[in-house]
Amino acid sequence: MSERFSFIASAQPAAQVARKALIDRYGQHEDSAVQVILGGDGKLLHAMRAAGLNSGKRFYGLNYGSVGFLMNPAKAEGDLPARIARARTVCVRPLRLTAVTAGGTTIEDYAINEVSMLRRTPLTAKLAIEVDGVPRLESLVCDGLLLATSAGSTAYNLSVGGPIIPLSGEVVSLMPISPYRPRRWRGALLPSTSVVRIGNLFAKDRSISLAADYKDLGEVAEVTIVQDCDRGFDLLFDEGHDLGERIMAEQFMP
Repeated sequence: MSERFSFIASAQPAAQVARKALIDRYGQHEDSAVQVILGGDGKLLHAMRAAGLNSGKRFYGLNYGSVGFLMNPAKAEGDLPARIARARTVCVRPLRLTAVTAGGTTIEDYAINEVSMLRRTPLTAKLAIEVDGVPRLESLVCDGLLLATSAGSTAYNLSVGGPIIPLSGEVVSLMPISPYRPRRWRGALLPSTSVVRIGNLFAKDRSISLAADYKDLGEVAEVTIVQDCDRGFDLLFDEGHDLGERIMAEQFMP
């Protein structure tokens, strides 16, 4: 066996048992270029973020979670090296963000699925939206706002009424969360090269929090987001189970 793997598992008992069996069979190589993740989508996102954008690693998920949209079936792992050798590589491009806190501190981070903003007070948020330097909404009264990639379009984005985006779409989804004014605005599809700036019009009285995927970045006054078209994370998918096909099939779910 020429390929070496490192195995990372969620706390689920079944995932832990499977990880031990795989390590007993293939060994544990922390310096491996391929990380095998046993768990759900959340565990995979944690592993990708822990590795970092410049790690050069590839990620192969085995579903021991619930939905497992980004994972492969955990059915009998069988000849794991052969499965991985035949797997299709899909590059997921993250969103890069630069935020300014209410105190003036600058934060830089990235998100694989989505960047979301949510109100922190009983008062609704009032946000201003610019796209490529052009004001598009001077005041959006809502509970929050999110910008999602194609990989994240079937997650939080879909739950707030956003569209499912094929991987080849080269667009991102900008969606309001519980919009109040303007009532007829239901979001927008933007070119993936768009620079989106979202500002909190009343940061002092109507604070909002920012999250990159599951990571809480705290209270912010504004954020600028753009998809990174030069770097990404390589996910591995079994034949007939690739992410593009799963996203396509999701659009026809009853």
